Amino acid sequence: MKPFSRTSIATLLTLCVLVLALFVASSALRAVLERPGPGRPSTAPGAAAGPHWVHTWTGMPQLTEPGNLPPAPFTGERSVLADTTLRQTVHVTIGGRHLRLRFSNAYGDTPLPLTAVTVALPEGGRAGVSAIEPGSLRRVTFAGRDAATVPVGAQLVSDPVDFGLRPGSDLTVTAYTAQGQPSLALTSHPGSRTTSYLQHGDHTGDPDLPDATAVNHWYLLSDVEVLSPGRTAAVAVVGDSLTDGRGSTTNGNDRRPDRLADRLRIRSATSDVAVLNQAAGGNRVLADGLGPNVLARLDRDVLSRSGVSWLILFEGVNDIGTADAAPEVQRAVTDELVDGYEQIVVRAHAQGIRVYGATLTPFGGNTLYDDAAGEREASRQRVNAWIRTPGHFDSVIDFDRAVRDPAHPARLLPGLHDGDWLHLDPKGYGVLADAVPTGLFRGK
Repeated sequence: MKPFSRTSIATLLTLCVLVLALFVASSALRAVLERPGPGRPSTAPGAAAGPHWVHTWTGMPQLTEPGNLPPAPFTGERSVLADTTLRQTVHVTIGGRHLRLRFSNAYGDTPLPLTAVTVALPEGGRAGVSAIEPGSLRRVTFAGRDAATVPVGAQLVSDPVDFGLRPGSDLTVTAYTAQGQPSLALTSHPGSRTTSYLQHGDHTGDPDLPDATAVNHWYLLSDVEVLSPGRTAAVAVVGDSLTDGRGSTTNGNDRRPDRLADRLRIRSATSDVAVLNQAAGGNRVLADGLGPNVLARLDRDVLSRSGVSWLILFEGVNDIGTADAAPEVQRAVTDELVDGYEQIVVRAHAQGIRVYGATLTPFGGNTLYDDAAGEREASRQRVNAWIRTPGHFDSVIDFDRAVRDPAHPARLLPGLHDGDWLHLDPKGYGVLADAVPTGLFRGK
């Protein structure tokens, strides 16, 4: 074999050095591109590689029913919120120095124009007021511009805003739309349990709206995110009116997820866990009702939310309660619910999200759901037995045990419900929140 010349060896060494340099440069470039920052989310749910965006508040988008549309004169024959300022307050769970807003046009059949948006702290730091704290107002932009349009069926994420947001505080978001939605297909979250304000004209910069019309609904706004340290993550709570907060105090922020967030925040091991309320009254696992069924909305409401590491599933009462009480119908609902739960677990696990199943609470004595033969109660017991069986969920949260009456296990404890034997009151929601082991959220 002919030996290598000095020139050949030098050429080979030069090629090796070039290849090594290209490898190092490409690795460095990839690290820069993958590094989370104000405009770049982390690459995995709950990732701990560095600063990343985490949702701190959510309101499940729904198509606004006619009875929940803004009152006249803010709703016309063919449009809604034209030349209208909408000021609304949300309760965040974790804080941060940079925030982003998301506006949803999920159910709109026309583009949604936003003319101007601001954020501020509500006066006194509380919900239910139209005034804001002096000096706290900040302008929100979209790709550097004040105005933006949310396409049909889409959501729009704002630019990052430098804004000091404390954990467990309230945030006021004010939006003005000159044209309004040129349709009555408005995206909202009617069960806000929080007061919003409507007034004609652009008042996004006003310190107060004393002449505004008050409504207890959220419109257009669907999410608030904060830029958070790497160890910060979120738990998404999926449910129906028992999670959405029916029976809680308007402007009191005492829904079950609110109370859970309060518990997690005061413990150092869980103070960096955000709680996302992805629930709506009347919602079901299997069939559409008030909002799409859970199997249809799972990707939108959980798997695509920033920083989600855990999912609490507390839903199924409406599937059982709205189905006919005939034994064969209830048996079918039970089987389909179990199948649905399994699908949710599989899809969440594929995204690295742990799923905790919560047992269904009693509804004995409720006029609509309780039946004389007890077939629906039997279904609830079968579903709860499956939830409690080890291996089906990553862990079980026994809400049924926490609030049932030991003397009458098919009923809630009398002092914990709002009078209809189905929905809890603030005390009852506190009991449910206390039943969630905080150790479920240690380590990601």
